[in-house]
Amino acid sequence: ALDELNLEIDAGEVVALVGPSGCGKSTLLRMLAGLTVPSSGTVEVGGRSVAGRPGTCAWMPQNHGLLPWRRVLANATLGAAVAAAPGATNRGRARAEAEARARPLLERFGLAGFEAAWPSQLSGGMRQRLAVLRTVLVDAPVMLLDEPFGSLDALTRSSLQSWFQDVLAVGPDGTEPAQNGGGEQPKRTVIVVTHDVEEAILLADRVVVLSARPGRVVADVAVDLPRPRPADLVVTAPVIALRTQLLAALRS
Repeated sequence: ALDELNLEIDAGEVVALVGPSGCGKSTLLRMLAGLTVPSSGTVEVGGRSVAGRPGTCAWMPQNHGLLPWRRVLANATLGAAVAAAPGATNRGRARAEAEARARPLLERFGLAGFEAAWPSQLSGGMRQRLAVLRTVLVDAPVMLLDEPFGSLDALTRSSLQSWFQDVLAVGPDGTEPAQNGGGEQPKRTVIVVTHDVEEAILLADRVVVLSARPGRVVADVAVDLPRPRPADLVVTAPVIALRTQLLAALRS
């Protein structure tokens, strides 16, 4: 799915991957997550290979992956508990520690009062927020988000895009870094796959465009816009120019 792909991402960057369906965006995330081993080349996080080493990055798959037989709080803490205690010996202690970190974040994620609810009792937007919370709680230097808002209606999607910019700075302990230069800087590296060019511009510091299969980098565009970025920013001249540039790269 990928060929001759060279990509370097700095710590703390938010990078969006866009490209035609089937070009290898999800495959690249699975490689970074340690779930797929590349047939050639290397995939490294922090200078160490992640091939065959799941758990180095926090990963949110396309279909939110919530377990229907677990309640909201149990779903939120599952990834953090498993990552902290891969064996069964300390799983209970890890789960308790994850719950202690999760509870203060429930209100911020719009889930306060739903701790004991089943996923089936949540709206589509709430399920997506829960899946993002589960990913945020994993103590990993990189978050991988595969189409986090792709299945939502336009209004819910726009609302969550604005909300997501606010939670980018939240670390796995529920805290935020001190402000730097008047704006919050993401505490961890975030790589998000999307088919929506405007969403990529609103969320990312860089947008990487992949070609049709086999995927290669055909454009790497910096998004030099102040945060936060409201939804109505998409009708401004700078965003229109970026969108035109990215669409041209996609068509090429």
